[in-house]
Amino acid sequence: MDAPGPQVDDHMAVDVALSVLIGARVTHLLLRDDDGRCTGLVTRAQLDAHRGGSWYSDRTRLRDIPLDRGPFTASAAVLGDAEAAMRTRTLDVSPVVDEHGYTLGVLALTP
Repeated sequence: MDAPGPQVDDHMAVDVALSVLIGARVTHLLLRDDDGRCTGLVTRAQLDAHRGGSWYSDRTRLRDIPLDRGPFTASAAVLGDAEAAMRTRTLDVSPVVDEHGYTLGVLALTP
């Protein structure tokens, strides 16, 4: 498990989130709700794809775009089970959350 990395509010605008992602030089951002609980994970590819759509506006929020919203990897999960679940869902990275939904880190598959 790696450190969670940058976490942003899910009401952030897509353009601002893309700037944060590029500025932090990371591959993904973790999204959180107003209480700080994990609500999803977004990658640069997802943000770029959304910005290219005809439906895009500069007021589009992260919570409004399609992305993986869980279930996330539980902190008590067996590593093999977590890996199998990620492969089934074709995820490269999954947030690891505690029993209250707060992000502890991320689990990444290696090729």
